[in-house]
Amino acid sequence: MLRRWLLALGWGMLLAGSWGAVRQSVQGDEPPQGWKTAAPREEIRPHFAYRAMAGRSGQGEWVIEQDGPGQIGYWYQVVPVKGGQTYAFEVYRQVRDVANPRRSIVPRIVWQDAQGRSVPLDEPAVDFYRSPGSVILAQPEYPRDGETDAAGWTRVWGIYRAPPKAVQARIELWMRWAEGGRVAFSDLKFTPRKPLEPRKVRLATIHYRPRSRSPSGNREEFAPLIAKAAQQKADLVVLPETLTYYGVGKSYAECAEPIPGPSTEYFGKLARQHDLYIVAGLLERDGPVVFNVAVLIGPDGNVVGKYRKVCLPRGEADNGVTPGKEYPVFETRFGTVGMMVCYDGFFPEVARELTKRGAEVIAWPVWGCNPLLARARACENHIYLISSTYTAVENHWIVSGVFDHSGELLDYARDWGDVVVVEVDLNARTRWAGIGDFRAEMERHRP
Repeated sequence: MLRRWLLALGWGMLLAGSWGAVRQSVQGDEPPQGWKTAAPREEIRPHFAYRAMAGRSGQGEWVIEQDGPGQIGYWYQVVPVKGGQTYAFEVYRQVRDVANPRRSIVPRIVWQDAQGRSVPLDEPAVDFYRSPGSVILAQPEYPRDGETDAAGWTRVWGIYRAPPKAVQARIELWMRWAEGGRVAFSDLKFTPRKPLEPRKVRLATIHYRPRSRSPSGNREEFAPLIAKAAQQKADLVVLPETLTYYGVGKSYAECAEPIPGPSTEYFGKLARQHDLYIVAGLLERDGPVVFNVAVLIGPDGNVVGKYRKVCLPRGEADNGVTPGKEYPVFETRFGTVGMMVCYDGFFPEVARELTKRGAEVIAWPVWGCNPLLARARACENHIYLISSTYTAVENHWIVSGVFDHSGELLDYARDWGDVVVVEVDLNARTRWAGIGDFRAEMERHRP
């Protein structure tokens, strides 16, 4: 009995010592000069610690730990900046027991004047309120998550231009809504750099109904229109949906072919000849299975990748077409491209999945769709959307055009055979009054 009591006492002392060590580790070392902690309310304040000899490079780490529901808090430091100067932000974060780091672990940058107030934004912004004479204020910047190394450290980074009237930046490292979780931030850098160069790309759509009544003839009719886009220095040309099927009087299965196959070989020669990218809507045969696809062909004439239409309307499903289930995006020499096909545009999930994976431009071969949905897909994801359709303009339905980050139609084809080319800057961010750069903020806020 005495032995059991001594054993229990020993374990109790050991556990007490371990708990004491944990509490001591939470207290940590003295943080670097200027670093402080904050929480919206004390009752939801998490635990903070700075560890001078820890971190990704052993040069220190800022830690936040949560042991209760609804806890929110952040480390912060205020640093001087020069208005108009461009800065590179970088920090690494390592999480433990955090279910959704994208939402819960949020570094951000807040531009301020000398009194810590918000400063005016001097860049163009979409003002939904359209209040005469109103001042549009700069909103917080949200760096994006990058690659994760073998030790679990994820790079979070971004490049930003300080508004002209900013004299300081408040660097914040947030943790929220992660009961039982822990995050460590390390190797933080916030340094001046050269401004970003514009990343301009010329996006083209072709508005055309082929008339040949044969799959090979249909694709050949697009050759002079692709040449016309090349004359306007297009970087990416989007063709309509199932172009080898349109008007030929055959079934989906009869028009389906392997990818790569005859059509990709034909368009590959044109892409190589004109030194541009082509997106063609085709039908793919994979054994007995038929898919409705969009294929991206590169300037070298090879297939960069394909997307299999996920959302199928009754006519396709009833006639033996199989839906895809993946949302690939592809790196090109100008940026990241995603693709979707026609009925996909009726649903928000497809464009969102492509955007989540990094798409900056979505090419959309489309037979027909509600133009409000086209605007919504572009607007809700802040991507450029290029549609190529068989719908006549006078039908007041979807057009062959280019939509911008706010869902506005930059330009569109009026007549059959029109080739529309629009130049955009993929490095130019669209800001909304009261919200800021929604493309960056979306990742931190979406469900």
